[in-house]
Amino acid sequence: MNLFLTLLSGLAWTIVYLEAIRLGFRYKTYAMPVAALGLNIAWEWIYAVHGLANDPQVQAYVNLVWGLTDVVILYTFFRFGRNEFPKFIPRLLFIAWGVGIVASSLLIQGLFIAEFGMAGMRAAQYSAFLQNLLMSGLFIAMFVARRGPRGQSLVIAVAKWIGTLAPTILLGFLGGSLFVIGIGLLCSVFDLAYIGLLVWARQRPRIFAEQLAAVP
Repeated sequence: MNLFLTLLSGLAWTIVYLEAIRLGFRYKTYAMPVAALGLNIAWEWIYAVHGLANDPQVQAYVNLVWGLTDVVILYTFFRFGRNEFPKFIPRLLFIAWGVGIVASSLLIQGLFIAEFGMAGMRAAQYSAFLQNLLMSGLFIAMFVARRGPRGQSLVIAVAKWIGTLAPTILLGFLGGSLFVIGIGLLCSVFDLAYIGLLVWARQRPRIFAEQLAAVP
């Protein structure tokens, strides 16, 4: 069961990242909120390198795959993301802001490790679920900011929900962590709300005509 849930989570999140890459290049935008993307990159590379160097289990290889795909998503942010911001923001400031997000994310992950240490993986679990909850909320915020589903898809929404639910079951219900259960269930609430928003938008083509043209 543990291996199945680990692989299910790995597959679901890989689908999220590959779909985000596809949407980014196809519609010339970025398909993942940048604050969540920065935290993901920091988490995945830190724990991929640590895991492969010290205990190369399945999750370490999954982290590496995620980290590589996130680098491509970050490229779509820097390549196309300027168009999502007001025109008065110069490109140099936009780039500096993006770099600052990634640097801050690395610092945040470092603080989790300094507080909890690598042993027992509490730093990894706590930070992963908290940033996952942040991402769930930011996807809804992206829908609102873009006034619809432009650059978003049900594939990402459903795969993210499954990719979070699997480790919630593994580490929370089977692992006995009340923290993981609580944060994981909150993620499901936001993820299902986001799925509902995308379904609702698809059912109203007149309201979201331009945005729906960018949704597969």
